[in-house]
Amino acid sequence: MRKRPSTLADVARRAGTSTAVVSYVMNNGPRPVAAATRERVLAAAAELGYRPNRIARALRSRTTGVAGLVLADASNPYFGALARHVERALEGRDLLTLVGNAGYSAQRQRHLVERFLAAQVDGLVIVSADSVGDVAEVAEAAGVPAVYVHNGPPGAPVAAADNQDAVREAVAHLSGHGHRHIAFLAGPDDEGPVGVRRAAWQAAVPGAELLRCDYSRAAADALTRRLADAGTLPHALVTATDEQAIGVLSGAWARGVAVPDRLAVISLDGTPESAHTAPALTVTEQPLQAMAEQAVALLFDEAAAPLATRAALIPRRSCGCGGGDLDLLS
Repeated sequence: MRKRPSTLADVARRAGTSTAVVSYVMNNGPRPVAAATRERVLAAAAELGYRPNRIARALRSRTTGVAGLVLADASNPYFGALARHVERALEGRDLLTLVGNAGYSAQRQRHLVERFLAAQVDGLVIVSADSVGDVAEVAEAAGVPAVYVHNGPPGAPVAAADNQDAVREAVAHLSGHGHRHIAFLAGPDDEGPVGVRRAAWQAAVPGAELLRCDYSRAAADALTRRLADAGTLPHALVTATDEQAIGVLSGAWARGVAVPDRLAVISLDGTPESAHTAPALTVTEQPLQAMAEQAVALLFDEAAAPLATRAALIPRRSCGCGGGDLDLLS
């Protein structure tokens, strides 16, 4: 037989106080509770396994204590790492996070936003891979605050890194290693931050070679092999994403191309696993924690304003710097 869940009244009886006092403790107000009484209530709640009823609290406060997080693609390590930081930032505000995966589909992204609004979330964080449509407008029309992270349509609130500065720093670093013709590996189009990165590279290295492939390791691996076979592989390369950079390293290894001696590589994402490639990737590390915290501040703090944060360059072996990694490709 299933055990009846403990109630507010059960906790009050065990702690020897009123249900109102227990409510004040569980909801951090609206009235203060003496420290000794608070400890007694929390101890009673722990003994009974009491969990606050979110639905009842939502009816009282007209908030659910839940936020929605829409990811561009949950399988991409960059978006996965960003999602972890967003979830922690929301948890710091006592908010539970519902996560939905758009799979790079604008249609599914809008569908998820509508589903989250139907669930009466208190706010929406949208990690969008492209700038097609402003789904934040749908949320705002429903009276729910929404913010973009990493990328968003023009005029929408976005918590993002300074992509132009990141590219300039990557190019300057490769130039410091003696490279003059620094190629850039973009995606199949110039949507979102990659377009900003490509434009910044073109301004810094006019006339250099622009390469394109899908945002996958397999596509970048295949491209690198083709260029190596044709004898047209550049000597220095900035990749738009870590997924592409890892594919480049794989393709270079398959064709016996020494990294960084024959091919120097810098990536513009800086996901945690970029430190564990062979050789370890030099990256401009996106400030994911700062971006996540800024996004949540934009959701709930009226005084907050979007501010592009710096992506710091982390020098490792793939560009020619010493990093102490196991250099299996050189």
